[in-house]
Amino acid sequence: MIERYSRPKMKKIWSDKNKFDKWLQVEIAVCEAWAEVGRIPKAAIPRIKKATLNFERMGELLRITHHDVTAFLNAVGESIGDESRFIHLGLTSSDVMDTALALQLRDAADLLLEDVDALIKVLEDRALSNKDTLMIGRTHGVHAEPITFGLKMALWSQEMKRNHNRLEEAKKIISVGKISGAVGTYATVSPEIEEKTCARLGLAPAPISNQIIQRDRHAQFVTTLAIVASSLEKFATEIRALQRTEILEAEEPFSDGQTGSSAMPHKRNPELCERVCGLARLIRGNALTSLENVALWHERDISHSSNERIILPDACLALDYILDIFTGVMRGLQVYPDNMRHNLELTQGLVFSQNVMLALVGKGLSRQKAYEVTQRNAMKAWKTRTPFIKLLKEDKDVMEHLNAKELQSIFDYRCFLKYVDDIFVRLGLLNKRRKSLSKR
Repeated sequence: MIERYSRPKMKKIWSDKNKFDKWLQVEIAVCEAWAEVGRIPKAAIPRIKKATLNFERMGELLRITHHDVTAFLNAVGESIGDESRFIHLGLTSSDVMDTALALQLRDAADLLLEDVDALIKVLEDRALSNKDTLMIGRTHGVHAEPITFGLKMALWSQEMKRNHNRLEEAKKIISVGKISGAVGTYATVSPEIEEKTCARLGLAPAPISNQIIQRDRHAQFVTTLAIVASSLEKFATEIRALQRTEILEAEEPFSDGQTGSSAMPHKRNPELCERVCGLARLIRGNALTSLENVALWHERDISHSSNERIILPDACLALDYILDIFTGVMRGLQVYPDNMRHNLELTQGLVFSQNVMLALVGKGLSRQKAYEVTQRNAMKAWKTRTPFIKLLKEDKDVMEHLNAKELQSIFDYRCFLKYVDDIFVRLGLLNKRRKSLSKR
């Protein structure tokens, strides 16, 4: 269990006290439904609603019964006396446990949705404040063409919006109750009681069940958490890469008095982002276990039960934690535009190679010939560390088609910014398109 990473609200949801409170909430809701249809006396309900659970007594009974629901029912029954005979009427253990678990998962999803929304807001703020902050785009880890840091942040914000939608759907899928008896036939409890109970709890009744709520629902929930965690790992890995000493375009917060190494006082490590990556792997592992839980014997076995007591709390606790951690990283992220510009110019103009090729095509060269001419000069620039434009000006195959003024106009970073505003408008981050920088 990852107790050390627990945040108070999520920790409360997965506490034993809350779990058993939810069990009792389900039992009381069923009793109220029975009373509504006249199966048990309405006069018994006030007494039943005063039922409490003595945890110490439940522990004593558990050592005897070796069955947590039986121990729970006996301990609760002792708190109210004769009316306890109406509690658990017609139910099986999973009616209570799975329905209560749905309440916990729903509450956990609500907290995670709040976390996701908080991160989206920070990413959108970062996107807007760095909308025109030029940096090199990298493919295969190698310089490609310029982008802006704001575009990178906008891309992440959109991914988190998709994650929000996934979580909403997963919450809907898991927010179902099951009050259908031993193997789901309603032989000892009616569909009407299930519907009335679920309505009281704010859940939808499972349209059909056997002894349990089917575990494809739980698998969808946990795999959704794994997808969110994988997005966070993707983002955190990028920050880690950008924080490398030889790049240093962005850096996670480093507070006064913080140390990065017991041996090397100069160290400023991306340890928060590394923590996000490590726990994302844990959540993905839990997702695999949740998928293994889908296939159970016949109407059910309990091979899922033992691991769910670990993977469901841990996946929710871990994701809640790393969402909070990464949101804090993005709030305090140090961005270094000067280093971005320095790195952008490391290849001495090679980022304009495609623009040069297209200009030559526009002058009548075949694409193959234009590519050949441009690549020839680009490779020489790589090897000799000579400015790309200087080599182009010395190449007669280039200068036959482009004059010096035309060539110089190609080497203008503003061409990479001309549609940034359009992208931000499309994403709803700008209300209207501003004039592109190339037209100012």
